[in-house]
Formats: sequence, C-alpha cells, structure tokens
Amino acid sequence: MLIHFQKYQGTGNDFVMLDNLNGQYNDLSIAQIVQICDRRFGIGADGLIKINRHDSLDFEIDYYNSDGSKSFCGNGARCSVAFAKTIGIDVLNTRFSAIDGEHSAQMNNETITLDMLPVNFVNQVDKSFVINTGSPHYIRFVENLGNENIVSEGRQIRYSEPYKKEGINVNLVELTDANSIKIATYERGVEDETLSCGTGATACALIVGFSENRMGKNEIAVQVKGGYLKVDFDYLGNGSFTNIKLIGPSEFVFKGEINV
Repeated sequence: MLIHFQKYQGTGNDFVMLDNLNGQYNDLSIAQIVQICDRRFGIGADGLIKINRHDSLDFEIDYYNSDGSKSFCGNGARCSVAFAKTIGIDVLNTRFSAIDGEHSAQMNNETITLDMLPVNFVNQVDKSFVINTGSPHYIRFVENLGNENIVSEGRQIRYSEPYKKEGINVNLVELTDANSIKIATYERGVEDETLSCGTGATACALIVGFSENRMGKNEIAVQVKGGYLKVDFDYLGNGSFTNIKLIGPSEFVFKGEINV
C-alpha cells in the first residue's frame, strides 16, 4: 500500500499524519502502523494519526501509539488540528472527536489551544498520584529531575501488578517555582521516554493544583524535554477540574510517501 503522509511534532512528540477523509487508509493494519512508526525500518514516530470524516463534527482523530495500541494523545490532537488545516478543514475554532470524546481547539499561527475534558477524580497513594486526563498517568514529585532515571522507574511502575494489564504513563515532576514545573514522562504504547506528553503535562499541572489545594483559576508552565507547554485550568476542589486547556506549538517536519 502506497501511503502519502506528513510528519508533525509538538515539543518533540512526533507523529505520522494521514489524510483519511476518503477512507483510503481504512484497511491499514496494526502491523503496518508499527512498521511505519519504527525509527529504523519506517518513517519513525511516537504515533500515527488518521484524520477521518465525522458526521456532525469537523473531523475524527484516529490515534495509534507506535506499538499499535490506541489512546488519547494531547500533543497528537494539537498536531492533528494543524494538519487538518492543510487538508482543507477550517480549524480556527474546531470541534472533533477522539477516543475519549469530543474536544474543541483554537489555532493561532503555530500555537494550538486544546480544550481537554473535565477531570473528576484523583487517587493519592502515599506520595504518588494517579489521574486520567484522557490517558492514565502516575505522578511522583522529585527534588531534582536530573538525578532521576525515568526509563528505569517508568518501566518498573508501568509493568507493576496494579498497572501491568492496561498500562500507565509515568511522570516525574520537579517544581521550579510557584507556577512552573519540569517533567519527564515514560509513555505506555511507546514503552520508552518521550520528549513530551500532552496528557502527561496536563496531568502533572492538575496534580500541582490538587496537592496544594489551589482553588479557582490556575496557569502552570510546563517544561518538557522537547520544549514548553502551558496548562490552564479551574480547580473546584475534591479532585475536580474544569476549563482545562493544553497550549503549545505544533510544527510541520516533512512530507513524503512510503510503501508498506
């Protein structure tokens, strides 16, 4: 199958983007998706995204991790908005479907503001937290991120008994000042550290609000290894958050074609 693609990245989280508005890639198999995402034998990416038609919204995001599994991806959603514009979709204020439900987004040049779904539950166990921001995340605060091995710890937690079957993303967070954090993320589905994780950045920012009981409006700057994101949200108390926005860049890398 000859595939025409574009490559996008959002703070180092990279994706192969396919225009599937006419359904030409409906039969793309999981094995082919894995091959395309392979960094040695394919294009190389953290994930693959098909943009599908939707009956009532502007489009549908059909997202696959590099191992072929499915989840919601915040950076992938932002990159999807930028890509959708290139295939003729009006994305100034857009609404689309993803695996976790309906989202809206706004595009301003290369900056995409993504409206995330509300969050209503946080599970705290000792000094760690588990929260779902479209994908499940385990979070632990550390004093110095540079002294930590996110791959080793992430793999250990992700494959531990509570999370082994479904998997979980693992995040280490360093507070740099009152409204700024640095994070490192091990992503399930990629099974390695990624340079950025949008749902992870969102999850970590929300946990800052939760752990310090910051009621009302919050703005948290998030430094990931691939750049900078911002997360805005309202904290209502008791682990409930609304008006959650993930804000950051989306950049075109290259386009081409591949036979799989």
